Amino acid sequence: MITRIPRKGFRLGLLAASVSAFPAFAAGPAVLPAAVGSKTMALEVGAVRRVDFAGESASPDVRHVADWIVHADDNRKLPFVIVDKTNGKVFVFYADGRLRGAAPALLGLAVGDDAVPGIGERKLSTIRPEERTTPAGRFEASLDRNLRGSEILWVDYETAISLHPVATGNARERRAKRLATPSPRDNRITFGCINVPADFFRNVVRTAFQGTNGIVYVLPETRSPQQVFTSYDID
Repeated sequence: MITRIPRKGFRLGLLAASVSAFPAFAAGPAVLPAAVGSKTMALEVGAVRRVDFAGESASPDVRHVADWIVHADDNRKLPFVIVDKTNGKVFVFYADGRLRGAAPALLGLAVGDDAVPGIGERKLSTIRPEERTTPAGRFEASLDRNLRGSEILWVDYETAISLHPVATGNARERRAKRLATPSPRDNRITFGCINVPADFFRNVVRTAFQGTNGIVYVLPETRSPQQVFTSYDID
């Protein structure tokens, strides 16, 4: 949004030296402060800056949501994660929007954005293939341990969804191999949890959430991000 400032008393040339760049964003416009009476206002010049993915490939929906999160401060200055179900990928960000890292991910077997009511209280053996969804939405997440003592990032306790190192107990599922393939077509295998490479969880996810909560945004695949997050185009 551009703030209108009376021309009287406004000297653009004296203000240009005060422009600074925010490290989370790619090159973009300057935001110049201007004194008007006793108030300090701002004039936005050019297009809005966007989150810099540092060369990492990301879908238009991921870029849209990342830009909106930082522009709206929706993450409340907490570290955040974006889960791209369609492309089987996870992005982890610093609180200010800088990309900390990205990695492939395994997700729920079934296509869908809503969890079955009460599924978090059911035994895995009773969950049918069509019920194995990774629900879309905005979740406040924190590090914890599961019943086996392994460290996980709880995404949604009610539906028992977590983000954790890839589970390799069932050799027939070939989960590690699925993560290593370049295509996301074989990334749908879990009961709903989000599996990432073990070193990525240890070095990126755990480091980002150590001593703090954060926000996980799971992108939808049957609806738009605007419908799920009430996000907007920052332009």
